[in-house]
Amino acid sequence: MTLLCYIETISELFINASSNLFSGAFMANIPYSSLIELAIDLSSGLINKDRFERLLTTVRKTVACDAVVLLARQGDRLKPLALQGLSPDTLGRRFDIDQHPRFQQICNSQIPVRFESDSQLPDPYDGLLLAMEGDLPVHSCMGFPLLFEGSLIGLLTLDSLTPNSFDDIPQRTLDIISAMSAATLKTALTLDLLEQHASHSRKVVAELTHEALIKDGGELIGNSSAMNKLKKEVQIVAQSDFTALISGETGVGKELVARTLHQQSSRSEGPLVYVNCAALPENLIESELFGHRKGAFTGANENRLGKFTIADGGTIFLDEIGEIPLAVQSKLLRALQSQEIQPVGQDKTHTVDVRIIAATNRNLAKEVEAGNFRSDLFHRLTVYPIQVPALRERDNDIALLAGYFIEQIRRKLGIQQIKFAPNVTHYLKQYDWPGNVRELEHTINRAALKANNSQRSNTATVTDLVTIELSHIGQLVSSIEGEIKSASAESPSEQYNSQEPRFTPPSTELGIKSATEDFQRQLITNALNQHHGNWSAAARQLKTDRANLNRMAKRLGISIIKTIQN
Repeated sequence: MTLLCYIETISELFINASSNLFSGAFMANIPYSSLIELAIDLSSGLINKDRFERLLTTVRKTVACDAVVLLARQGDRLKPLALQGLSPDTLGRRFDIDQHPRFQQICNSQIPVRFESDSQLPDPYDGLLLAMEGDLPVHSCMGFPLLFEGSLIGLLTLDSLTPNSFDDIPQRTLDIISAMSAATLKTALTLDLLEQHASHSRKVVAELTHEALIKDGGELIGNSSAMNKLKKEVQIVAQSDFTALISGETGVGKELVARTLHQQSSRSEGPLVYVNCAALPENLIESELFGHRKGAFTGANENRLGKFTIADGGTIFLDEIGEIPLAVQSKLLRALQSQEIQPVGQDKTHTVDVRIIAATNRNLAKEVEAGNFRSDLFHRLTVYPIQVPALRERDNDIALLAGYFIEQIRRKLGIQQIKFAPNVTHYLKQYDWPGNVRELEHTINRAALKANNSQRSNTATVTDLVTIELSHIGQLVSSIEGEIKSASAESPSEQYNSQEPRFTPPSTELGIKSATEDFQRQLITNALNQHHGNWSAAARQLKTDRANLNRMAKRLGISIIKTIQN
């Protein structure tokens, strides 16, 4: 039943009862103006407290009484919402229905209940009337069950210190009071519910956004030069509404960078909507991004908002942007250029206020050359390009990240403390981490789980400290151990001699540039061989930065392949 129906119900009751209200011996009837005011109140912007007070005042003008109370049903209890004539602390009370026989009788009735003046049933307001100190004497009491679609939503009670004062009230007057009270209460409860839903929705958006922001740390962890450069780039672009394209290998933390950009922007209070473009079916991606109208295609049984509309006022993060089909790229381009979107099956466009952040592990410039990506869309996305470094370029950050992940898994497992054995961190630094930060996280999680399980199996009592040993690292350590064992079979001098650099003089026919590159290639290859493929150790020997050595090796066509054994 709608709000309009409530007003129509009151009006109908008023019209049908008006001839009875103003005739006969009972003269204290409800004025037309009071009914009109109450009807207006139902659709007005009054707060519930004022709406309730207006209702109780109107009832007291109609029926002489010393106290009137409006109560809402909350399960098996009644909660006072408004009152007149009772002590203020009554509002803080909660009445269990089964402990108050008068309330029970009213709740079980479909019509107003008038109690005998000498009723022996205990009164729930005994000692609470402002007009009377101590126990209530013989008095009048009446209660209205407030029903909505056959369900009890509350009660209205009236008390008078004058015995039998409610006996001569016409039934139609009681019907009007019931209708007014039920409509007022239902309107207030509905408005409260709507406000709760709206508040809940706002909190859900805020909580989801906050959860997204704190996921995986909510901060860019690392003190390496590569990470410091990235943090500076993020800080610069975050304050603008520029479209940003985040590039980097799989697992480097592109999503974390996007969340950080949103968190540090002026849109941080708005939604952050995540879209994995690679996971969307090609025939539905347009609908997911821009929405659709009912009947636009088979299965479109209702209107649906697209991700761009949901992100209005906030940020949309298009992960794996390189996977979007060419057919959809043109519409995405329009969304970037003019902030206009057109739902599938709708002729009109509408504007949105959305900041776009995209991410990819592909080289989009090469995709443009290959004809797989629109050049105009590429240039729109790269207003501010951000390159996230691979973990192998962040040697000094591995220990920091490992510490963070170990603390995360400690909380999840409910362990008092987890620590690494002294030689574990060193071994973690020997690996190139092709899966980057994500691979490191999974490695730490598995190791902690194995260490915890091993300790529980090997000790009779559970201790508060779990230590991750090399054996718990698993596949990563097995490959390193194989290298270390084979190397440890030789004496230190033999090891050095077996890895002694070997140089072949460059051909004089190569020219100075090619000869220099050939010499550099040999120098780097020998250093890597000497240190079993450890880029950090090789860089230290060659007195250069690891990232610089890696870039130089790529330019020279040098690559190291590590095998991982079970």
